[in-house]
Amino acid sequence: MKEKEIPDARLWLVMTRAHAAIVPYLERSITEYGLCFSKFMILEVLLHKGPLPISTIGEKVSLASASMTSAIDGLEKLGFVVRKDSKEDRRARLVSLTPQGRRLITKLFARHEKDLEFLMKSFSEEQRTMMYEGLRTMGHLAKDAGNPPEKKQVA
Repeated sequence: MKEKEIPDARLWLVMTRAHAAIVPYLERSITEYGLCFSKFMILEVLLHKGPLPISTIGEKVSLASASMTSAIDGLEKLGFVVRKDSKEDRRARLVSLTPQGRRLITKLFARHEKDLEFLMKSFSEEQRTMMYEGLRTMGHLAKDAGNPPEKKQVA
């Protein structure tokens, strides 16, 4: 059996440091428009998925219910989204983009794609595929593992 060339802990450290560097890079073009990354993600989901209930948006962008409500309130005050009653379910309220919100997120998402292209351009298709499959597998393993084992007390 071949010894691991890159220890697991080292790979984890490199991934977290890369994430810590990438997020501010991607956020810079978003914050120019007075948005935080979570509000950008909400607008992006609505652009690509159409009107959705708040709970569904929250699942897609991994935000808690209270955070979602606050973010939607802020986007509504800025005139980028509106809440409407659902025609299919009278109990549900859907969040949708306003024309102003659609213009903004279309512009922002185009810039976001260019920023991502810049970051990814040095990877070959094979490297991209390996990275995609590896990160996806790791995410599924972590999700399927459920709750972490009980923490042991350190002496």
